[in-house]
Amino acid sequence: MNDLCAEIGYKSINHYGEELCGDHVDVVEQEDETSTVIVLADGLGSGVKASILSTLTSKIISTMMAAGLRLEECVKTIAATLPVCSVRGVAYSTFTIIHLIDQSVAEIIQYDNPQVIVLRDGKNYEYPRTEMTIDGKKIYKSRISLCENDHIIAMSDGCPHAGIGMAYNFGWKREEIIDFMEMMASCGYTAKNLSTILVDECNKLYNNKPGDDTTACVVRIRKREPMNLLFGPPFNRDDSGRMMALFFAKEGKHIVCGGTTSSIAAKYLGKPLRASLNFEASDVPPIAEIEGVDLVTEGVITINKVVEYAKDYIGENRLYEKWNFKRDGAALISRLLFEEATDINFYVGRAINPAHQNPDLPINFNIKMNLVEELTKCLKAMGKRIKVSYF
Repeated sequence: MNDLCAEIGYKSINHYGEELCGDHVDVVEQEDETSTVIVLADGLGSGVKASILSTLTSKIISTMMAAGLRLEECVKTIAATLPVCSVRGVAYSTFTIIHLIDQSVAEIIQYDNPQVIVLRDGKNYEYPRTEMTIDGKKIYKSRISLCENDHIIAMSDGCPHAGIGMAYNFGWKREEIIDFMEMMASCGYTAKNLSTILVDECNKLYNNKPGDDTTACVVRIRKREPMNLLFGPPFNRDDSGRMMALFFAKEGKHIVCGGTTSSIAAKYLGKPLRASLNFEASDVPPIAEIEGVDLVTEGVITINKVVEYAKDYIGENRLYEKWNFKRDGAALISRLLFEEATDINFYVGRAINPAHQNPDLPINFNIKMNLVEELTKCLKAMGKRIKVSYF
């Protein structure tokens, strides 16, 4: 087992005027974390029928492949399960499968979707493709040994079709998409942000009225990066020393959230706590500094904002420019957790803050615990490894 991990992000936009997306992405990870299957399926047409076709296709393939079944069996099952279009005679949606094995090898299987783009060291990598026929369908299969900073970009045909008859006569060519993604990948964006940037660019080419469902899925291979977050003092004051010792003994960066918590951390380290009066954002309290701590912020209000960013990040990702460029505590935590961290350790104190017991305030002990639960749920959806310790 190496120290590499796969960061996976995807985004879709619907065909203009449709409530449902005809593309669907599924990610299934085996329990032992040695294998991850990503399926991007593009259903025939658009709207409800396309959505059902793509969802069925991605669910069936990802589940069967994660269970160790052979590709031939998966494709035959799809052909037998999904209905045939009476007009076009097409039996099921097109699909792209990315099968990651031990974070060291990627098997890429493609049927009628735009050819997957692989970037290595920021440049296009021409990987080998083997053609095979299964039930009369032409399938391309590739096997690639993975390296750090590899990017695998899968798309539905809404991407190369972007701009047809508007910005371009014949759509956005694959070579032009490669040039665009080479430039963006060199900026160090996360997989989610890269997929968002690509789909947003397609939307612009469609003049914000997409002529097709458009989806991009990006897999970024990177080294594991541990991160530690301390939130709230322990229920029993006598546990403060043990909590701090465990927290600061962990490898990786350290984030301390909360006024009382930061005072305890400063006392444990024997360093002064320097509070800032610089309000970077009107709705987020200012940060502070303690020598030996990477980031010190206020507690509940700041974490609540981080949860808001996290929920958006795993969804539409409309707020990424806000936390990507701001300097307030919530934005700084978001960059550390969403972009840098792969393995996050939470140290959560169960002490009840008397300041939070005012019935006029929308904050109480349960809300604090709920924030931790919601944040860890979102981070797991981003593919992070999470461990929570309560004190």
